[in-house]
Amino acid sequence: MLVAATWGTGQVLLDMLWFFLFIIEIWLMISIFIDVFRRHDMKGWLKALWVLIVILVPLVGIVLYLILYGDEMRVHARQAADQQARAFREYVRETAGTYSPSDEIARLADLRDRGVINEEEYARLKERVVSGQSA
Repeated sequence: MLVAATWGTGQVLLDMLWFFLFIIEIWLMISIFIDVFRRHDMKGWLKALWVLIVILVPLVGIVLYLILYGDEMRVHARQAADQQARAFREYVRETAGTYSPSDEIARLADLRDRGVINEEEYARLKERVVSGQSA
């Protein structure tokens, strides 16, 4: 109760501002660390040096890294997003399989040859596949 009585509205807003600036700093540090370790053109000792600079002198390290490598960070992030999208599309393609009318007709012919469906059912289902309706 005593602490709440000593804080004014301005102090609360100032504390909230500092808190959000701290969160932004942490977010930028994590983004820089991700970019540093994602890079293949940077040697290990240089990566370690950047990590130390960003940890020991955060404001200077963050601003310096953004000035020197900001554009490359954007390119690396875009490449990672594209790679994730390709991997997701490949996963969906493998999981769902690709639909082709010729594959469907071959499957129907196999069912007809095994005696699962008769000739009339085969013709009706084949017509639905050719016309684009679901079988």
